Order: sequence, then structure tokens, then C-alpha cells
Amino acid sequence: MLTSVQLAGFVAHGYLRMDAVVPAEMNQEALELLPNGIPEVPYGTPVTDAYPEGSFPRRLVELLSVAGALRGLVGPDPTVDHHAVHVREPHEGRAQGLHGDAIIDVRPDAFDVQLMYYPQRVTPDMGGTLVIPGSHLRRTNESDTARYQNLRGQTRLVCPAGTVLLLHHGIWHGGRRNDSDIRRYMFKIRFNPTVPQVRLWDTTDMADTDVVDELSRYFPWYENATARLEIFNRVRLWRALTGDHSFDVEHWVTRVTNRPAHRSHA
Repeated sequence: MLTSVQLAGFVAHGYLRMDAVVPAEMNQEALELLPNGIPEVPYGTPVTDAYPEGSFPRRLVELLSVAGALRGLVGPDPTVDHHAVHVREPHEGRAQGLHGDAIIDVRPDAFDVQLMYYPQRVTPDMGGTLVIPGSHLRRTNESDTARYQNLRGQTRLVCPAGTVLLLHHGIWHGGRRNDSDIRRYMFKIRFNPTVPQVRLWDTTDMADTDVVDELSRYFPWYENATARLEIFNRVRLWRALTGDHSFDVEHWVTRVTNRPAHRSHA
């Protein structure tokens, strides 16, 4: 199970990275399977119906490290929103614009998780997936950010084979140009939670000071004033995830949610 510190890191960064968690034999199987695609499933299909027992996607999401992380983020029995095989061709000469997936999403107390699986080693010349840490709570609509080419502190995924990223659905990302001689594959599944996303992880370390440190983290593309907005939104999400509506960082959420007129004077 994920720890509170790991969850706080996800809330701050907008993603959880797990390097080389898929066994080599499964990676080889994926490289033989993905060129032919994965049959589509209807939106909102339970995992057990979307992926029959023994199928590659089912075995992927049931790996202990992957299953434990997914349970901590979306809970038991999520549904499959959709999945896709993404391919970046060798020397294709272009990159995908920076974007967030789907329409603008303003849910303050729920989020979808996107699993991105890389079956092969991704080298610098293969491009990788560009991710902007801490961008997931900055509300945008799909390709509103496509005009931005580079942001300070961005990460471009260079990773070993079998790496899995679990992303908040709102994070800004894009596939980088592939300048190698090798076709690059990525398999993506978006999961929708079916239970309240409240204390689904190992909460024994919730009082750890590293939780506050993670939730207070600044990223290089922030300006000081806008950084406070990002931390404010993290606190709101952390309150929803923990059920602790007294939690705060620097009194910011407490200050702006104070409603004296709503208190009884009896």
C-alpha cells in the first residue's frame, strides 16, 4: 500500500513514478502485442469485464506494486474510462503539444488516474513523455497549454523498460519527438473511481512532517504568488482525501474559507 508521504507526493507532483516494476518477460510480450492494438471497451466498464482473467492488461494492473498504488489512489473496483496504445515513430520530426486530457474538470474531491506503461527502455533520443510537475490542479481545457514549448522544471521521461507512471488526469503532458531509429510504445489506461477517495492508503504515517513538506513543495515554473494558489488547491484536495478539514499549510485555506456569518450566535 502507498504511504501518506507517497500520497502527499502525488498530490504535490501530480504523478507517481515506478521504475522497472513490470517483469522483462511481460515487457517482451507487450512489444509483440501492442503493434496490433488492444480492443476497445465501452466507457465505464469494470476492470474485470474490460480485461478477461489472464489477458495482458489484467495481469499488468494486478501486479502487486501497480495494484497497491491504484488502490491507494482510486480505490477498489475502478472502472476503465478508456485505453489507448500511443506510438511515436522514428524520426517523425514533431512532438505532441502540451495538454491536459479531456475537458476542463473542476471536481474538488475526486480525480481519475491515468496509467502509462513503457514496455521498452526510453532513451533521451527517443523523446519520452514530457510532464510538468505540479500542473495538475491548474485548471485548463485540453490543449490550452499547447503554445508553451518548455517550462522550467519540466521532466522528460527517460526510464528503464517496465516503468509505470500513474498520473492525475489534469496534469500537463505531451509526447516528445522521437529522434531515434526505434518505434516507441506507451500503453495508457484511464481509471474512474467508484468509491469515495478517502483514506484508501496506509495512513499510519499521516502525522509525519514529510507530509507537510511534500504538500508545501514549490516547482521551478511557479511564481511566488501563483505557487500559493497551487498549495491552496493541494490542501483542499488533501482535506478531501483524508477527511481532515482542519488540515492547512500557512493558514491559507482556513483564512479564505472562514465564514463568521454562518456561525450560530445562540
